[in-house]
Amino acid sequence: MQVTGLVGPPGSGKSHRALLVAFENSIPLIIDDGLLIKNNNIIAGTSSKRQKTKIGAIKTAIFNDDEHAREVGGKIREIDPEKILILGTSKEMINRIIGRLDLPEPSRYIFIDEIASKEEIETAKNIRTKFDKHVIPAPTVEVKSRFSGLLIDPLPTFFRRKAAEPRQRRFMVDQTVVQPTFNFLGKFLITSAALNQIITASVSDIPGLDNIRHIRTYTTPEGIKINFEISVFHGYNIPKIAESCQQNIERHLRHMTSLHILEININVKKLVIKTD
Repeated sequence: MQVTGLVGPPGSGKSHRALLVAFENSIPLIIDDGLLIKNNNIIAGTSSKRQKTKIGAIKTAIFNDDEHAREVGGKIREIDPEKILILGTSKEMINRIIGRLDLPEPSRYIFIDEIASKEEIETAKNIRTKFDKHVIPAPTVEVKSRFSGLLIDPLPTFFRRKAAEPRQRRFMVDQTVVQPTFNFLGKFLITSAALNQIITASVSDIPGLDNIRHIRTYTTPEGIKINFEISVFHGYNIPKIAESCQQNIERHLRHMTSLHILEININVKKLVIKTD
């Protein structure tokens, strides 16, 4: 197995350029901040962006936890790739990672200033410092379920390759920007009362719905599960009402909280007959 290390200071744009480096060097696997990524898919690991402190993030990034290291190391051995790219802030960090995962010594190091200009590196650092935005080299559809509750935006990126033919110089990759505000800038909480208010408001205009009550939300690192009861008016299509409730709640919660919705379970408890 040929190991390549991509080295650069925090916030210098390593993750942003990881897919380009992997593509141009035919590297199928990337290790970045505790995650194992293959062909734009997160296939194993835990991201350091989910940790509550910077110390916890560093420990996750270097696979300090034995179970984390066994999971990712086992997946790499199962795939048995010819090449793998490992991102780190220094050679020492990359050596710590390969030691924890029982991988061969790197055959090559690529430094961020070899693949990005000084201006590009400074721009990346300023974005990290000012907005605390972090890039994950995987598309948003892959990232969403693992970063429930974080501020997430897609980042389609066009890179220019100097050595390619004119028609092949533009290379597009799908990446994701994550802003872990409650991890690095303090604690960020969404109370159950606030969630209940959003859920109640999102179904208030559904025809045939009389009332929603006994809302229970269960949050996990992967997302949120929602249970509640409704009463409906006689003469309306009950499955249609329930489906509209699910769709409205999912749309509003995703928009307002960035939470990943795992389940929305509805119990139709009461049928109401209108009287003149």
